Amino acid sequence: MLKTPLGRLRFIGLIEGISYLVLLGIAMPLKYFLEMPKAVTIAGSLHGVFFVLFMLALAHVFFANRWSILRALGAFVASLIPFGNFVLDAQLKKEEASMKRS
Repeated sequence: MLKTPLGRLRFIGLIEGISYLVLLGIAMPLKYFLEMPKAVTIAGSLHGVFFVLFMLALAHVFFANRWSILRALGAFVASLIPFGNFVLDAQLKKEEASMKRS
């Protein structure tokens, strides 16, 4: 999975998607309902790092696989929507499988 730019994008996208859900579903409620702001600080920082890595991996795939601007923009938008990275991963998995068959 990590041997190709697309595989690395998928891997980092899954980690980034999980970190986003942890931030929204665990850290934010802890901050606002149990007054534990440190949870958002930690989860938010990790998510920020993973988001930057996702953007770098997306740029690598954009150039290596000659994606269109619209395709890259769609991947970017998917990363902003909760569960969007998981939908993106399903599409990329199909694309990766078809590339292996060729």
